Amino acid sequence: MRRRPDQRGSAVVDFVLVLVVLVPIFLGILQVALVLLVRNTLASAASEGARYAATLDRGPADGAARTRDQIDGAISGRFARDVSAHPATVEGAPGVAVTVRAVVPALGIGGPGIALEVTGRAVEEQPP
Repeated sequence: MRRRPDQRGSAVVDFVLVLVVLVPIFLGILQVALVLLVRNTLASAASEGARYAATLDRGPADGAARTRDQIDGAISGRFARDVSAHPATVEGAPGVAVTVRAVVPALGIGGPGIALEVTGRAVEEQPP
């Protein structure tokens, strides 16, 4: 079937119009996935650090160091720059809280970022 001469190039225009809609949607999905990955990793590392700091022979500084190591090994050390640990009360019991603050840049390459703050808590072990 032959095309009419006035329809030449219409496929290119259709392709561009579809791309204008699909590319931002795809990039948005990638950004959400990146933020969720970083948030879940930070939360897991903070919880692990709090549990480590709550053992009998460890302290908050050990928990912060453990959290930094976990983050550095899982994603990147740049997300482990602002880690703090301090004694806290966890449901009425003495415990440790580890807080991680990080900024996830747009698509991981730069630009405006999304600030995240996660906290892991654990009840301190008591001597027998």
